[in-house]
Amino acid sequence: MQSLHRCAPVLRQLRASNLAFQRAAIARNAPKATTSVQRRWQSANAQTKNEATTAASTDPHIDPPSAAAAKQIKFTSESYPELKRDPKYAQLTSEHVAFFKQLLGSESAVLDGVTQDAGEDLESYNSDWMRKYRGHSNLVVRPGSTEEVSKILKYCNDNMLAVVPQGGNTGLVGGSVPVFDEIVINLARMNEIRSFDDVSGILVADAGVILEVADNYLGERKHIFPLDLGAKGSCQIGGNVATNAGGLRLLRYGSLHGNILGIEAVLPDGTIVDDLCKLRKNNTGYDIKQLFIGGEGTIGIITAISILCPQRSNATNVAYFGLESFEKVQQAFREAKGQLGEILSAFELMDGRSQNLYHTASGNRLPLEAEHPFYCLIETSGSNSEHDQEKLEAFLEHVMGEEIVSDGVVAQDQTQIRELWGCREGVPEHLGHWGGVYKYDLSIPINELYALVEETRAKLSEAGLIGETDEFPVVDVVGYGHMGDANLHLNVPVRRYDKTVEKALEPFVYEWVSKRSGSISAEHGLGIQKKPYIGYSRSETMIKLMKQIKSLYDPNGIMNPYKYI
Repeated sequence: MQSLHRCAPVLRQLRASNLAFQRAAIARNAPKATTSVQRRWQSANAQTKNEATTAASTDPHIDPPSAAAAKQIKFTSESYPELKRDPKYAQLTSEHVAFFKQLLGSESAVLDGVTQDAGEDLESYNSDWMRKYRGHSNLVVRPGSTEEVSKILKYCNDNMLAVVPQGGNTGLVGGSVPVFDEIVINLARMNEIRSFDDVSGILVADAGVILEVADNYLGERKHIFPLDLGAKGSCQIGGNVATNAGGLRLLRYGSLHGNILGIEAVLPDGTIVDDLCKLRKNNTGYDIKQLFIGGEGTIGIITAISILCPQRSNATNVAYFGLESFEKVQQAFREAKGQLGEILSAFELMDGRSQNLYHTASGNRLPLEAEHPFYCLIETSGSNSEHDQEKLEAFLEHVMGEEIVSDGVVAQDQTQIRELWGCREGVPEHLGHWGGVYKYDLSIPINELYALVEETRAKLSEAGLIGETDEFPVVDVVGYGHMGDANLHLNVPVRRYDKTVEKALEPFVYEWVSKRSGSISAEHGLGIQKKPYIGYSRSETMIKLMKQIKSLYDPNGIMNPYKYI
């Protein structure tokens, strides 16, 4: 191939690293038969027809904590002693439980800890996967239809019973677990795909459908769900919409605010909002559905969505680079946008510290032998493999020739695509290996994106909180995230949750972001963690309008109390 010789002089390092990556992959896959390593660019563009373009099948799914592990989690009410149970909410009685059992019929649809001992079964609904938040709920109801959700909410509203909507419970800010004894309304039984039009690409599905299930369903029909998360094997699409999840491909497909065409939801008084519009253009009045996208279940419960799903790309490439500075990262991103343009589907940033901790916790070997201060993962997706290959070769020749990128590898088959994506998607879970993680999801002007990580690390070091032994609560301070969206995930892995660490971080992090006109929540939402700090990103006028909306739709305040605003 002619372009191989053109690229060869400037890509000698890249080729050598890719060979090492291939050998490591061969060793991991032994004793399976393997073919000889092909030449560098000849097989760099792995075509993945009708296959998911992420590490969905091998990503570590986020599972709820076991009952034993959950019992070791401190109650949220103890971690936040300033929060007090609002006496306006009624206490659950056996009469209330009897109503829900009669309504839902199935024993498995009601987890009753009021009239019987169900503590072990309730723990996974009361606790979050980060082992940071834990509630006191004694009742979980699992409706199977929108009508059942309507009757549940009407009864709760009439009887002043507080509720918490819950999907896959993979959130990061405590929004999907109770604080006190709120009833958990879990939507896992509402998991039907209602319809799909392969001409328009519009999917209509229940809120309880698992994201990975929806994406696999679309994959069989040569389409893709326009959202991808590391937790896709556990999270539910209703929860994704309720938190306005961003994910790995917002750079290519945009946010859920643009892709959601319609919703079906239930208001606190039981009213069903039937707005499952399947039109891309509908300019008739207020766009009410937008209030539910990112509303975190505070004004109603989403029970179904209609969403525009793009055609799945036939050719996908993934590359993983090492870079020597954040300035080089910015240059690489600028060049990727300019040279890869319409086929660029992801540009992810990981600092060297996050990759080292991922390696330590997971035991997985990193693709590059040498260590670098920064790493980037880019993905291209298109319909013409030859066209994409030419563009990728030109990009790689340029960034290597200009010494923007120091070293890197390009996946040569679907297995290597999954392994490279694993180095990015495996970070959030494995950072919890030492005990816990303080997670901050932030939007920051891109030129200052990494400065917050450095300043936070310096602040905690000066306070004597970071060290290699158990006497220090903090393991390290790392940064990774979606470079294409200027979205930083500032993570502080800790050996134990410690108020001293929390006080050093908050409100310091939020003040730093506010001074730069950033957002304290880019994609994770507010939940209980960020409710007190919304003023760092929103004006008094905006907060007042939000509270008016909350009061209008939920005058009794039964929906997901103690959170959001």
